[in-house]
Amino acid sequence: MSKIVAITACPTGIAHTFMAQEALLQAAKEMGVDIRVETQGAGGSEDTLTEDEISAADAVIIAADKKVELDRFVGKKVLQTSVTAAIKDARALIEESATAPVYGQTSADGDATGEYLSSIQEQKDARKSGQPAFYRHLMNGVSNMLPLVISGGIFIALSVAIDLNQKESLSQAFNNIGSGSAFALFVPILAAFIAQSIGDRPAFAAGLVGGWIGTQGAMYGEPNASAGYIGGIIAGFLAGYLTLGLRKLIRVPRTLEGVKTVLIMPVLTVGITGLLMIYVLGHPIAALMHAISNGLTHMGASGSIGLGLLLGLMMAFDMGGPFNKVAYFFAVGLLPTGTPEAQTIMAAVMGAGMVPPLAMALSTFISKHKYTPDERDAGKAAIILGACFITEGAIPFATRDPLRVIPSIMVGAAITGALTMVFKVTSPAPHGGIFVFWLIGHWYLYVIAILIGAIIAGVMASMLKKRVA
Repeated sequence: MSKIVAITACPTGIAHTFMAQEALLQAAKEMGVDIRVETQGAGGSEDTLTEDEISAADAVIIAADKKVELDRFVGKKVLQTSVTAAIKDARALIEESATAPVYGQTSADGDATGEYLSSIQEQKDARKSGQPAFYRHLMNGVSNMLPLVISGGIFIALSVAIDLNQKESLSQAFNNIGSGSAFALFVPILAAFIAQSIGDRPAFAAGLVGGWIGTQGAMYGEPNASAGYIGGIIAGFLAGYLTLGLRKLIRVPRTLEGVKTVLIMPVLTVGITGLLMIYVLGHPIAALMHAISNGLTHMGASGSIGLGLLLGLMMAFDMGGPFNKVAYFFAVGLLPTGTPEAQTIMAAVMGAGMVPPLAMALSTFISKHKYTPDERDAGKAAIILGACFITEGAIPFATRDPLRVIPSIMVGAAITGALTMVFKVTSPAPHGGIFVFWLIGHWYLYVIAILIGAIIAGVMASMLKKRVA
């Protein structure tokens, strides 16, 4: 019996990670393959692979949409792919792993060629997994940023709910935690982990400093604005690729490698990144952020409806994929502005993201004859996932019947997004579903918007689907 070890990891670590794990375990069981799967989810690593298990393995499968450290697998056949690929066709991945390239293989001149962050190999790996390197680096930053955004948003909402006017109160402490600390750090953390994904640990400090400068408008002549999350993204990529370039350009004797790592590289990367952010990039990016914020503030009714429709379509199109993440990240990035418009956009994104699982749960209930017993059971679980704003709960249905399910949930999610904008619902919390409804402005209208979208999508899916043979 062949032995395989695997790691699954997605940017948020909430649903895709564990769905991929389950798919690999099920496929391996059917194929008679011995497999152990380590998950790197939001709560950290679980079922961590041991050295003995890795040593005994015939191949390694890395199904991840963020950076995974591969040092443990030098000398092993390593197949790198996306987490979605594992969910869709785990059997094919297990078969393909037998012919995967050996990681860290030594070249003819004796130099190690298995370094994870090699720009040329990176592009090959990106094409192989179906996801561009840009997306993987960005998602590595987003996944590490999310805990700050979610906790910060909830603490800000708590401070407002209590009484922010009492400066010495618990309310003020909550505001200091949320706005003064968590939200103040999320852009630097975003930039730092984007940089680390590109240039490994030497790039972390430069990304962190570049991201922090991006939030300090006064440093580059914008006391009333900042480069925000767009500045953080640019600073992260700048620091990462700058580190890669300098590491290749600067050659020192082996005896001075320690000096290069500890002194030369940090000083150069932090200094160059910081100077570019202050003198070149900060001002124009801050002007762009100001224009976006100003445009949202003065957006008319038709514009807000159109934006709600677009965000809803994106949230439902790939359910946790790139389009979904872009829409969510757009909303999250605007939250620190503190404007009602930004909170309405956040509410529209969260509401639209709740619709797909709720819609499919409804469809399995009203059209039982069109679903298999397994799908009907999945429909029950989808209720909970949808209520918690885990859009991925609809993936099993979309995978089996994409041409009927995906258009249905896109229509429902778009309607919910538009209605949320029309109703001017506000959400200071970026995640949580029904568990943060008590923080929602006009929550009763929010419930109506979500139910309308879910009902329309559920009925549409039921009408389009065919009876199970």
